[in-house]
Amino acid sequence: MSALFSLKGQRALVTGASRGLGKAIAHALAQAGASVICCSSQSDGARKTAAEIEAQGAQAFSLAADLSDLEQVHSLAQNALALGDVHILVNCGGTIFRAPAVDYPMQEWQNVMRVNLDSAFLLSQLLGAEMLKRGQGKIINIASMLSYSGGITVPAYTASKHAITGLTKALANEWAASGLNINAIAPGYFRTDNTFALQQDEVRNQAILARIPSGRWGEPEDLAGAAVFLASSASNYVNGHVLAVDGGWLAR
Repeated sequence: MSALFSLKGQRALVTGASRGLGKAIAHALAQAGASVICCSSQSDGARKTAAEIEAQGAQAFSLAADLSDLEQVHSLAQNALALGDVHILVNCGGTIFRAPAVDYPMQEWQNVMRVNLDSAFLLSQLLGAEMLKRGQGKIINIASMLSYSGGITVPAYTASKHAITGLTKALANEWAASGLNINAIAPGYFRTDNTFALQQDEVRNQAILARIPSGRWGEPEDLAGAAVFLASSASNYVNGHVLAVDGGWLAR
């Protein structure tokens, strides 16, 4: 059974790997046997993650790219492929900007969409083309609870995460028959930089906890099993699926 979840001989590219969910996913894939390319928006930002993975006996690399700059995203794909075949792509890098919709700056809207959606599509397109040639590959997009609901004062983030679920299904429809698996993980409320404002808001924090059947915020490590499952052969007949890892939030 353990062979089903083994990633030995696989190479993964994980964006947003310097901290939070991306870092936890990078560690999980490495622990399952994968060689991991850790990407951050900051120069050398993911070097610490790569060093931690190497210290545990796995192979890791560090690359940088500003996901709001599609030229840099294109270069990221090329630099990743220069290291060899990329079998697993995890589009985890993202950003959020909070403001009432009536005052939401168009510049911030465009930045959120470029980082959260455009970069995910471009990396999927560029690395997916190579996966199609091999007839095998796994793409995991990071969705959100706001892929299902509207949220408050985050219209761009919400739009981007709804779009990520649609993109996941659209790519699965086109590429599943060629041996690729394209799925998404929708994390619930996790303790990360993106949710710091909510964690600090006593009223919102208590309201969120009251709705989570598990009675706690998620920790980044809680995504490990879902990520390994969707990256491994255990999920070979799973396609176009959005897997909620939410402590039961959607069930309430």
